Amino acid sequence: MRIDKFRFFLGIVLAVAIVFCVAAVYTGFVKHVPAASPDRDTLYQISTIDALMQGVYDGNGMIADLKKHGDFGIGTFDRLDGEMIMLDGRVWQAKADGTVSLAADNQTTPFAMVTYFDSDIRQITTEHAMNFSEFTTAMSAQLPSQNMIYAVKIHDTFPSVTVRAIPAQEKPYPTLTDAAKHQKIFTYTNVTGTVVGFYMPPFLKGLNVVGYHLHFLADDHQRGGHILDLTVPPGSTVQYDVTPDFTMEIPTTGAFAGMNFSADESAALTAVER
Repeated sequence: MRIDKFRFFLGIVLAVAIVFCVAAVYTGFVKHVPAASPDRDTLYQISTIDALMQGVYDGNGMIADLKKHGDFGIGTFDRLDGEMIMLDGRVWQAKADGTVSLAADNQTTPFAMVTYFDSDIRQITTEHAMNFSEFTTAMSAQLPSQNMIYAVKIHDTFPSVTVRAIPAQEKPYPTLTDAAKHQKIFTYTNVTGTVVGFYMPPFLKGLNVVGYHLHFLADDHQRGGHILDLTVPPGSTVQYDVTPDFTMEIPTTGAFAGMNFSADESAALTAVER
């Protein structure tokens, strides 16, 4: 009799535990993104590149929230304070003073893009070293389609990487073109690290940087920034994650609502990016 009562009680406990676990998944208590989930193939973006071009630098998205949407990505920080590199779920801040540090979860960003990186395509670079222009031209031609979003990752020892970071801005904020006049540029030689970024198709013009937009983080986590130029060694492996879904959070507070986005910023953006 005691054994039967024990089994009955144990069965109730197990049943309650199963119901709780199922409810937790569906109500959001447990956040798990399985490898096959469509959420892994979504680019999550905060604001637009044209807003950043016009000086919308106040942070709207929390780093903690950004991590809920991916483990890989790039962006900037509140007041344009340095360059963001998200790699393997950790967010790094490369600042204009040359330092690189982990970003706190309570920091904010005015512009960022993240996804979960799952390598879909691997390409090998040519038999000779390439600079940024040669690399982007050659690798774009090898893409299955130039009308898709791709997350891009390269880990190697690079003969040369030239990066920049822009110092924090003060209100009234200047345009990105003017802010970039005060950028700090660093060139690293024979540095091992990871190129982190995206290839964006032409139809996203105005929303994001068309073509390749790449940041760099050294393995020692002491060097990094927005890539202005680099030398890609021959035979380097370039990994691409095809990312067919796109979600963008539009700022509901701050200067964004009052901006005029009718102007074509593409020429100015090209000058700033390179």
